[in-house]
Amino acid sequence: MAETVDELTVSYNEGGVEVVKELDKAILSKGGWATVVFRYQEWDRAKEAYGAEKYTVRRYQKRSGEFRQQSKFNISSKAQAQALIGALQKWIDEE
Repeated sequence: MAETVDELTVSYNEGGVEVVKELDKAILSKGGWATVVFRYQEWDRAKEAYGAEKYTVRRYQKRSGEFRQQSKFNISSKAQAQALIGALQKWIDEE
C-alpha cells in the first residue's frame, strides 16, 4: 500500500503483463483524504495491444499510515471526458 499520495498508482501487473498501464496522473487534493485522476490504458489480450485511453478519478483515505481507496469514477472514453469538461466549464462560467 502507498504511504504517500505520490506513490498511488493504477498500474497493475498480472502474470508478468502490465494489464493496466498508468500514463499520467494529477493529484487534485492531498491530506487525510486524497483525490487523484489517472490516465491509463488496459491490455487487450485478444488483440495483444493496449486499448484506448481511459480516465479514472479515485478517492483515498489515509488509515494507519497507508492510503486505501474509498471510491472511484471511471471515464470510459475521450468523448465522455470532453462532455464532463464541458459541463464543468459551463457551470464555472455561470458563476
